[in-house]
Amino acid sequence: MSTLMITALVLGALFIIIILVYVSQQVEYRKLEKARRKAELTERIRRCADLSEILPGQMMTPALKLMMSLVELKLSLRLQPMDPDNQALSERIEELEILIGQGDSITVRNPPQQILNENKAKEVRFLLEGLHGMISRAAKENLLSISEARHWVGEVRHMLVQLHIDFFTNIGVQLLQHDKPRQARLAFERAVQFLRKQTDQDRYRTELRTLAQHLAHANDLALEREPTVEKPDELTVGLSQEEIDDPWKKKQVYD
Repeated sequence: MSTLMITALVLGALFIIIILVYVSQQVEYRKLEKARRKAELTERIRRCADLSEILPGQMMTPALKLMMSLVELKLSLRLQPMDPDNQALSERIEELEILIGQGDSITVRNPPQQILNENKAKEVRFLLEGLHGMISRAAKENLLSISEARHWVGEVRHMLVQLHIDFFTNIGVQLLQHDKPRQARLAFERAVQFLRKQTDQDRYRTELRTLAQHLAHANDLALEREPTVEKPDELTVGLSQEEIDDPWKKKQVYD
């Protein structure tokens, strides 16, 4: 056998080995990518379902429940071909299809939650930020139309405003109950200040009137007391002044 023939055989063998290694790597990459995609979809479905169940009842409407169920269904249908033997997933898809079929009559079982302290306010704020992120990504992946996403981003902003109203109102009422009218006045002043910075003043006219009444009452009580300096109370800390000034600093995708 000539040297040329041996060289050709060696090069041929090396080429075959390279091709086999490349094919093997591609197969492994596809497996890893499929596993990654499956895990990602599973986590997104879980977060969507959790949000739908744990958002405070005063913020969850039938329309919002319907939208979240639709997004969860579309994500679940994407996952199903990757996990065809998942019986729980199949049952959840059937359940979601029934819920969506109810339309505006969809059942909302979320109980209302009182926002009585800073930790609770920040917990609900975190949920709203998660909802905002879910809506933004759903729009990018055509699970929601751009117009739908804009509408729901606006509703999330409204929920955030309502969160601030509930928080400062409840804190002010608690402080009045603890005979601290000056600090209650501060809480109500922050709420009024926050509402007056909203662009849609008509939407919050009733809330602003109620808070103004609370503020006037707290001010009257404070004036009746001797001019003493009250110690700072953790109830008056609330959300940071930065959050009061601009409670939605995250990038607005659909403005």
